[in-house]
Amino acid sequence: EIINGIFLSSWTGGGWVDLPVDGDKYEELLKEVRDRIHEGHSLLSHPLSGSVKPKETPYKSVMISKRKGEVDQRSLSLIENAIQACGKFEDKTGKFEQKVYEDFQLIDWTLLDSGLASADAW
Repeated sequence: EIINGIFLSSWTGGGWVDLPVDGDKYEELLKEVRDRIHEGHSLLSHPLSGSVKPKETPYKSVMISKRKGEVDQRSLSLIENAIQACGKFEDKTGKFEQKVYEDFQLIDWTLLDSGLASADAW
């Protein structure tokens, strides 16, 4: 599991890989996920879930499997497309008031939480 965000790290506790990512590093998070997929992990949540555009929020969480297997081509295709899509957006982080960032954290947590129930189904 890969989580980005102070709120999420403190909410969920251990067992998660915490990768602080901000603004121009959003794409780095996706590349880290891609690297994990190449190691045999699979996506358990969509890397571009929700309506918040890439580089608009510094908070994005992506769930991947703990178990490794063969490289999952579906996961690889999804993450590669997400990385490509990310490059199409302008970095807008740092342009909002603190309250908006708190909302972004809550949106990210809500998306992650809603995916937890179905993560085992993948």
